[in-house]
Amino acid sequence: MPEAYHLGLSEKAARGAVYALLPVDPIHVAEAAKLLDEDYGVVATERGFVSQLGSLAGAPVLVVSSGIGGPSVSVVAHELSNLGVHTMIGVGAMGAIQPDVEVGDLVVATGAVRLDGASIHYAPVAYPALADHQVFARLRRAAEDLGHKAHCGVCASTDTFYPGQERYDHDGQHVVSALRGSLVEWRQLGVLGYDMESATLLTFAAVTGARAGVVKAVVVNRARRETVHVEAAAGAEPRAVEVAVAALRKLIKKET
Repeated sequence: MPEAYHLGLSEKAARGAVYALLPVDPIHVAEAAKLLDEDYGVVATERGFVSQLGSLAGAPVLVVSSGIGGPSVSVVAHELSNLGVHTMIGVGAMGAIQPDVEVGDLVVATGAVRLDGASIHYAPVAYPALADHQVFARLRRAAEDLGHKAHCGVCASTDTFYPGQERYDHDGQHVVSALRGSLVEWRQLGVLGYDMESATLLTFAAVTGARAGVVKAVVVNRARRETVHVEAAAGAEPRAVEVAVAALRKLIKKET
């Protein structure tokens, strides 16, 4: 019987779930589970990963915290795939770099610039990190139906929060020369903002035959300030969770 070693999750505990929500923060696992039709409770906690099981539209659904960054989400996606999960929606936060993307808005990613390292263990960097079109379409529609402002476009995923995203508010002397000026360049190229997980999740799903999409809550606009807007973040991330659950519900209803 397959076991997810790092998640502490067994095939039996997963109850045949093929759909999963992957909030970055374990705090949002319980929030997502409350929005399911049924919540069967926590089925595993291991190494900081929290796994909760419930159901949507009659189908079992796993809600598993992915942790921060590509290496962490790759472990989660890989082990869930081994258990039979074929559809995953990543949920988290991001920092906008476009002036018109406001704190509190949502971003539904069409794809991601692969500035991470984990994704190249699944495909060469020239391979695009694209969201599955069915998952993307339902995330966008769910945001519209719920009345949440959502921007659709490309994000950039980095391995580090500070130098990788060209932050100078914390010891900026360690932003290496190759990264200086990169934020302006990505802005000019139309990238909506930075996160740390999307490129890995989307690349993994595409090359393994799974499906993935991503919805992120904007918690800072880098055109105005460097530090995360904590109060706004507290309200924005639950909206991203709400959209992810609603989108997955739509997808399951269409397929079952």
